[in-house]
Amino acid sequence: MADVSRIRLLAVYAGATIGPLAGGLVAPMLPQLSETLHTSVTEAAGSVTVYFVPFAVLQLVSGTLGERWGLRRTVRAAYVVFVVASLVCMVAPNLGVFLVGRAVVGAANAFTSPLLLASLGDLVRRERLGRAVGMYASCMSGGQSFSPLIGGLAAGVDWRLAFAVVAVVAALLAFLPPLGEPRPGAGAPPWRPLLSPRMGLLSVGALMSFLGSAGLPFLVALYAHDFLQASPELSGVALLGFGLAGLALGPVWGGVCDRIGGRATGVIGAVTGTVLVALIGLTGSVLSLAVCWTVAGAASSMLTVSLQNLTMSAVPGNRAGAVSVVSAFRFAGTALAPTTWLPLYHNGSVLVFAVAGSSQLIAAAALVCLRGRHDPAALR
Repeated sequence: MADVSRIRLLAVYAGATIGPLAGGLVAPMLPQLSETLHTSVTEAAGSVTVYFVPFAVLQLVSGTLGERWGLRRTVRAAYVVFVVASLVCMVAPNLGVFLVGRAVVGAANAFTSPLLLASLGDLVRRERLGRAVGMYASCMSGGQSFSPLIGGLAAGVDWRLAFAVVAVVAALLAFLPPLGEPRPGAGAPPWRPLLSPRMGLLSVGALMSFLGSAGLPFLVALYAHDFLQASPELSGVALLGFGLAGLALGPVWGGVCDRIGGRATGVIGAVTGTVLVALIGLTGSVLSLAVCWTVAGAASSMLTVSLQNLTMSAVPGNRAGAVSVVSAFRFAGTALAPTTWLPLYHNGSVLVFAVAGSSQLIAAAALVCLRGRHDPAALR
């Protein structure tokens, strides 16, 4: 039984990579997408938005619905839909079909990422849950790290190969869904606690954390292409460090949350991230860009882990619902990032990175306003 639980836990961690892996694939391949699908780079960048809009919106309800339907069968069905939609993207003959496939992938993933995170409560002992949440965040960062690399390498050969990779990964994970049976009737998780002021502050912090940092790979890739003359492959390598920093440091930030509290950890991460993102527009080489983006990834991971730790204890009777709602706002930040920052990018690269980075200060303010017994050791 212990071995089976360990395998399921590893499958949960592997599943954590799917969302950022699928969502960020297109960042380094926008020029190739626009050429193959006979459209502009701006229209091709819309594939980021159409993925993250359903992904974000459906997470407002996916956690609670998943708790009611059962985490096991909900996640398994979502993986199957994910595979089919990824294959549609791979064979898409035009932008319209490609965007439909991206939207369906985003919708399916809304029923995997938050439910997998919530399932850790059933797989890990309470005293180890904080570090497990950090490890989950690390795996998400790993997906974010390898997403631009896979996308960039595929774009150098054929961008369609990237979607074949994620389809294969999702197909394998469908055989190992998380634990969790249906909760009908009186045992159904409640909706009302999801509307609390605490949940509102956590949601605002999550929105700004991704809008001002984790949702910017497309912008960094464009900067590398337009100002540093970097190839798609080199852009993918330059973007790799952001997620790798989170992959390495997630468990560390989980331990920091246990020691100094989720609020303090998140504020430090947000303020540090503001400075690092602002500096990206001043970089003059691919190497300096990669270094700056990597350290920004460490700060972003710190903020994300703090928010996840705080959210896991925000609504004890509906953990998956709370996680999915806050996650919805996180990825809404990614969905809004292209339409928010591209117009400003065309007016000046220095300005756009300074403004984008500064938006994380709103996340810091939201965390400062949090009060209550759930912090500092949010998971005990």
